[in-house]
Amino acid sequence: MTLPAIEFETKDNPEYCVIWLHGLGADGNDFAPIVPELNIPAKKGVRFIFPHAPQIPVTVNGGMVMPAWYDILEMKIDRQVDIEGLLASADMLTALVERELDRGLESRSIILAGFSQGGAVVYHAALSYAKPLGGILAMSTYFASSEQISYNEANHDIAIEIQHGLHDPVVPEHLGREAKAILEKQGYHPTYRTYPMEHNVCPQQIKDISTYLGQVLV
Repeated sequence: MTLPAIEFETKDNPEYCVIWLHGLGADGNDFAPIVPELNIPAKKGVRFIFPHAPQIPVTVNGGMVMPAWYDILEMKIDRQVDIEGLLASADMLTALVERELDRGLESRSIILAGFSQGGAVVYHAALSYAKPLGGILAMSTYFASSEQISYNEANHDIAIEIQHGLHDPVVPEHLGREAKAILEKQGYHPTYRTYPMEHNVCPQQIKDISTYLGQVLV
């Protein structure tokens, strides 16, 4: 299925695309308001896509149905992962990437971004993808499928930006550091930034995202 999404372009006939996944219980509206703060240069046309996650029952929330990229089975989110659900969402993200290729974009012009659950999906989809992508922006997240993923050499040199709150009570910061270590062990070269915040986004982080996008949208 094609995920429903909020989509807009900074100018006609964009040369780049950023597909940005939200976290548990949110939707595509969560990060769309940040775009004007990213100061995308007027000469660069970027299509931003903010997909809405499917509505599914979430175990840790008593089975309540809400937007989620996969089920959360226990409060220690890194202990027991709904891999089947995560892989299904990664496939849906890959389908969005393929749609952008059909629209005429080059794979290196596509950046995948994700917050929390969305970041876990982005890690898997991007690092297993068979064509070189432009970058990974992983925010307040963890590498949930690190033991199941088949890395693809096509993205061995991908620009990975990891950002995490030092006081995050939802996805503890040590999980962000663990993701960095796993990636480095595999030969990747991620950038890792921390902020004095919890499970959210802060102004300095938005500035850093702007700088990162300026480096990869080339």
